[in-house]
Amino acid sequence: MKFHFTAANIKEAQEAKEKYINKYNQTIVSEADIIIAIGGDGFLLKTIHDFKDLKKSFYGINYGSIGFLMNKDEDKDLHNIMNKSQKIKIKPLLMQGIDVNKNKFQSIAFNEVSLMRETHQAAKLKILINEIIRLEELVCDGILVSTPAGSTAYNFSAHGSIIPLDSKLLALTPISAFRPRRWRGALLSENTKIKIISNNIEKRPVSVTADHNEFRNIIEVEIQTSKNFTVELLFDNNHSIEEKILNEQFYS
Repeated sequence: MKFHFTAANIKEAQEAKEKYINKYNQTIVSEADIIIAIGGDGFLLKTIHDFKDLKKSFYGINYGSIGFLMNKDEDKDLHNIMNKSQKIKIKPLLMQGIDVNKNKFQSIAFNEVSLMRETHQAAKLKILINEIIRLEELVCDGILVSTPAGSTAYNFSAHGSIIPLDSKLLALTPISAFRPRRWRGALLSENTKIKIISNNIEKRPVSVTADHNEFRNIIEVEIQTSKNFTVELLFDNNHSIEEKILNEQFYS
């Protein structure tokens, strides 16, 4: 089993990378079986974006703050951990849109796609689910669509639901909704096509961000689960990801 190690640009992560390379050797990324990202959740997601086309498995070692998608740095044999690891397939979101200048764009997101107001005025958004209008107008700071992998990040901070990684759901979560005030979002099938249209774009401009890619002054976006990409995440079988999800939901 061959490993490629990559690390966040912090001293502790870089030192850990050198430790692992000295013990297991470094294989060029194209020939590795598993890509090991040393850092936090954000660095793992960046690593997945960087190498998603190589169809490799990814294993994260936590040297960040939260590390929900990461594993502990333990003095155990990596080959043994990988052979017994829990394997979870994640699917990114495909976001396609158009801006006020009629420019078309697209991007993928392993965490979430979020729309946000660009000025002091609230955004006014129309929400269509599978081409049916479900909300004629949502007045809010923004809205986001989260994958299970991203549900513990921005989505959870916006009071959205945490979704188990092996579920086939998406979270649609408003950000500071003003009207309708009591709408808290929805859990949707991963096969759902979500369209969000910006009402009154001249007065209330809106931007959209897919993970780290941002596009401004958008008219509308369509969001759905990508059919072309899947990524395999590995987890130490002694530290169940299901247990992490439960702990996070009952943590106060």
